[in-house]
Amino acid sequence: METEGRKILIVDDDREFAMMVGRFLDRRGFQVSVDQDGNSALEKLSSELPELVLLDVKSPDITGMEILRRIKESSEDTAVIIIAGDDGEQVAVDFMKAGALDFLSKTIDHEILLNRVRNALRIRDAQVEGKQLQRYSPLEKFFPFLAHQIRNPLHAIGGALAIIQRRSDMKDELIANSIKNIQEEGQHLHEFVQESLDFVRPTAKNHFGEIDINEVISIVINIVSHVMFQELSKKIRITTDIDCQLPKIYANYDEIRQAILNIVKNSFEAMCGGGELIIKSAFKSDPQPGWIQIVFTDNGPGIKEENMKHPFSPFFTTKLRGTGLGLAICQRIIAERHKGKIHVRNGEGKGTIVTVELPIRHPMDIAQDK
Repeated sequence: METEGRKILIVDDDREFAMMVGRFLDRRGFQVSVDQDGNSALEKLSSELPELVLLDVKSPDITGMEILRRIKESSEDTAVIIIAGDDGEQVAVDFMKAGALDFLSKTIDHEILLNRVRNALRIRDAQVEGKQLQRYSPLEKFFPFLAHQIRNPLHAIGGALAIIQRRSDMKDELIANSIKNIQEEGQHLHEFVQESLDFVRPTAKNHFGEIDINEVISIVINIVSHVMFQELSKKIRITTDIDCQLPKIYANYDEIRQAILNIVKNSFEAMCGGGELIIKSAFKSDPQPGWIQIVFTDNGPGIKEENMKHPFSPFFTTKLRGTGLGLAICQRIIAERHKGKIHVRNGEGKGTIVTVELPIRHPMDIAQDK
């Protein structure tokens, strides 16, 4: 699992031991802080938001059990591993009954320590994702299973079709068109399944890291222009107004790329007769510590007024071949998973303007503030 930047707080009055463990974990890519008493550690808990606490059962000012209780009250998603002496197994069991995930002996091997830490973070991540799934409807929970059942026959159909295509007379127009229709319908169904999975799947928090939003925009433009819409890109001009001094944001790279790709793809499809897409990026300092704003403006036909209340509604579409999930996925990625904002409106003359705002801070930090 990725360890880079994962936050760990060590609470132990044995400073030499705590610093030794801290240095070892720091060399493994974790972001480590150390504290020797309970009150100070609880202050760090609220300010630094560690994902894992290594907690000594003994503390000079507050009992270890009281520290554990207050950790779970203030931050239920924070994992806790108890540090006990060689003869402290029974005490550790009591702590685990109260919510700790595991316990360590002070004489434990470093590699065993690393494995225990990684395992605790895996359990913590699974619990967080499980809670995210609970707010979804039974249909949304069922869909990953349904998607698997759809994909298996799709792969079989695709394989069988490839054999038929190789053994058929492709000069026969009826056969060629029939095979083409099957391929297109199969691809459409595959895309629908993938978009539905993207819509219901919880985000993996451990995939968050620093990303350059301008770099993402550049990659998306290349994908759309040279892969997805090679012919249409000859009729659509893309103009960029990029702030080269943008700070990096803490986000899930794959999800942000998907959201921007969906927006640009919508603009291209709206301008099938040709047009211009303008993409601007800028930094907004208010509210602190700041936001990245991206504005997408196309000169397509725009959105009918009666449909303006539906842009983020799942499965609502006016396209003949649309799934109605493109902007719904964008909203889930940007607003729900990254605590950002997305707005859609018509331009003054014609066309559509999509505005995306993403926070500089880690989305989990913002969630803790609320």
